Amino acid sequence: AQACFPFFHSNRKASPRRQTPSNMDEEYDVCVCGTGLKECILSGLLSVHGKKVLHLDRNPYYGGECASLNITNLWQRFRPGSEPPKELGANREWNVDLIPKFIMASGNLVKILLKTRVSRYLEWKSCDGTYVYQFQEAGFFSDAKYIHKVPATAQDGLKSPLMGILEKPRFINFAQFVMNWEDDKESTHQGIDPKRHTMAQVYQKYGLQESTIDFIGHAVALQINDEYLNKACGPTINKCKLYLNSVLQYGGSPFIYPLYGLGGLPEGFSRLSAINRGVYMLNKPVDGFEFDAEGKVTGVKSHAEDGTPEVAKCKMVICDPSYAGETKTRVVGKVVRSICILGAPIPHTKNKDGGPAYSCQIIMPQKQLKRKNDIYVMMVSWAHNIAAQDKYVAIVSTVVETSDPEKELEPAYKLLGKIHEKFVSVSDLRVPVDNGTGDNVFVTASYDPTSHFEDASSEVLQMWKTIIGEDLDLTVLPEEDD
Repeated sequence: AQACFPFFHSNRKASPRRQTPSNMDEEYDVCVCGTGLKECILSGLLSVHGKKVLHLDRNPYYGGECASLNITNLWQRFRPGSEPPKELGANREWNVDLIPKFIMASGNLVKILLKTRVSRYLEWKSCDGTYVYQFQEAGFFSDAKYIHKVPATAQDGLKSPLMGILEKPRFINFAQFVMNWEDDKESTHQGIDPKRHTMAQVYQKYGLQESTIDFIGHAVALQINDEYLNKACGPTINKCKLYLNSVLQYGGSPFIYPLYGLGGLPEGFSRLSAINRGVYMLNKPVDGFEFDAEGKVTGVKSHAEDGTPEVAKCKMVICDPSYAGETKTRVVGKVVRSICILGAPIPHTKNKDGGPAYSCQIIMPQKQLKRKNDIYVMMVSWAHNIAAQDKYVAIVSTVVETSDPEKELEPAYKLLGKIHEKFVSVSDLRVPVDNGTGDNVFVTASYDPTSHFEDASSEVLQMWKTIIGEDLDLTVLPEEDD
C-alpha cells in the first residue's frame, strides 16, 4: 500500500451557504461565474480578503470544465443514451477528472492550500513516478525501450539509462548548480546572468548533450516546447529547482494527487468562501453582464425559474471563457484529451519499491515525435479512490496540430497496454484579450494540456496581483492545531 499524506482529515463535501432568490437582488463586490478551480481559488481568496462575493454556475455541480464525474455521468457526457458496463462497478467507486493534473509538492497551489487551510479538507498520495519518452533501440542483451524514469536526484542520475557514462557527471554538476541557485545571491550563479544568458547557453556551459537537454527541459523544467531555449535562463532554472525541491518533499516523485480526485479542490475553496460569507448559486443561468456609460461592469444578468429577469449588482466579475463572450477571449489553439479506462497499470512503469505503478506521468517531448508540442500521459487509479478496484484511468492530451486530432495521440496509446474504454474530446484553448482592468471583467484562460497545475497556479497569482494590486502573501503562519 502507498503512504498517504494527509494535511488534515479528508472531507470532500463542502456545504456553501444556502441561498434564497433575493440573493440576486443584493449588491456585491465581486461576482464569480463558473466553479472551475481557478475561479474557486480566487473566490475563496477574495472572500478571506473581506470582499462580498456571489458565485454562480450554470451547472448543478462544482468544477465546470474540470469537474469529477461518476461512471454514469461520464457515459452521459460522452455517450448519451447508453449505459456503462455493469462490470465497471458502482457510481460511488468512480470520480473521473475531466481535466486531471498532478500538483507539484512544493508548488504554488500547495502554498495556496496551506495558506488558506483548505488543505485540511483533503488527503493526498504521491505520484509513483515521472517518465520521459525517448526511444532506444534494442541491443544484444536488451529490448527496445520507449519510456525512462526521470532522474530526480544525483543518485538517480548515476543509474539512469538516459545518459552515457561520460554524460552522468555533467548532469550531476548541473543538478547541483540548480539546487544551490538563489536569485539574490550572485555567488551561486557561477557567472550566469539570469536575465542576459539564455538557457541554451547554460546547457552549453555544462556540456550537456541534446538528449539530456530534452528531458531536463520537458520533464524537469516542464516546458511545453523548445522556445524556452533562446529565452532568459532565470525562469527555467527556478522551474528546475522547484521540481528538485518537490522531489525532496516526499521522495521519489515531485507530484501529489488528492484522494477522490480533483473535485475536492474547488469544493474546498467554495467552502472557504462560504465560511467568509460568500454566497453560492449552482444551476443558475448567466445571461450576460451589464455595463455603465464608461464601459465598467455593474452587474450579472440572470433569470428566475419563471423567466423573470434578475440582476446581481457588482463592481467586478471573474469568469471562465465560457461566460465571457466572444469579444473577451481569443482562440490560440485546440486541445485534444482522451480519457482511457485500463484494466492494468501502464506497462514498464514502477513504484519506488519496484512494483507496478498505481499512478504516473509520462511526458513525450515534441522533438522525439517530430511535433511542435509535447504529448502528456497522466495515470491515476483505484488506489486514489477514483476508480473501481483494479481499474486505472489514463488521460492523454496535447495541443492539436493536424486535422485528425486523435491520430496525434497514437504514440501515447501504444504505451498504455490494452484500453478498455476511451472518451475523446477536442476543446478550444482560449485566452483573455486583456487583463480585465478596462471593464473590470477578469477572465481566466482555458486549461492547457499539461499534466500539472503549475501554469494554472501562476495565472491565479497574477490575476490576484492585477485585481488587488499586490502579490498574494503565501507565508504560512503556524497555528495551535498544526
